[in-house]
Amino acid sequence: MERCVITERRGPIELVTLNRPEAMNAVSTRLRTELIAAMEAANKDPAVRAVVITGAGDRAFCAGQDLAEAVEYESGDIDAWLGQQHAMYQSIRDLDKPAVAAWNGVAAGAGFQIGLCADLRVGYPEMKLGQPEINAGLASIVGSYLMTLHVALSHNLQMSLTGELISGQRGYEMGLVNYLVPREQVLDKAIDLANALAAKPQTAMRLTKQRIRALTQSDFDAAGRQGKASQREAYASGEPQKMMRSFFEARSKKVKS
Repeated sequence: MERCVITERRGPIELVTLNRPEAMNAVSTRLRTELIAAMEAANKDPAVRAVVITGAGDRAFCAGQDLAEAVEYESGDIDAWLGQQHAMYQSIRDLDKPAVAAWNGVAAGAGFQIGLCADLRVGYPEMKLGQPEINAGLASIVGSYLMTLHVALSHNLQMSLTGELISGQRGYEMGLVNYLVPREQVLDKAIDLANALAAKPQTAMRLTKQRIRALTQSDFDAAGRQGKASQREAYASGEPQKMMRSFFEARSKKVKS
């Protein structure tokens, strides 16, 4: 069975690729598990001095949670699901080495949040990014918290409440994208940036990252706890299941037509 996360060493850089291109690299249980393992391995390996995360294919970095899994969840499944989701984000936050997200396509929902957990993000003007959970009947909790670290409340409210995706150009103007380049240069730029960061003094890098992580850890953990409570309530209402099934029905009709 093909892996959902592929790793490749490029000098001092660990290139980590989300590898579900047929599903726009959506986050499944297997992908979460493999991404956590990849981050932990990179963090322990002294030969790795920086990490780049990207997506396979030419459609998406990561389109978010795999709705084919999420539509089957019930309220009693939420803690295990979001506990693993929190651990996935935490594995990126826990890196003592710099992490660069190469947003080479759509970065939405969980994919958007993976990028926000990295230290720096590279994108391109025409890409789409954002926080569309509300459109699937899910509360925007962890994603809205992570956005507080990057954008003003008005932008956060707009993205969390409307669920609309914005362009990479707009994301750059807002501060969500650090470096904006032509689409075909996204990965190369991310690797160049990671190489420059890998050349920095390692101890100073580790200590700086640890301090910045400590500044936000308690609030990040609180967002994780609230996320579980909110999504349990959302699933108990039946809204997520209804919205996700409507999505699949609309997609099926579109394919048949």
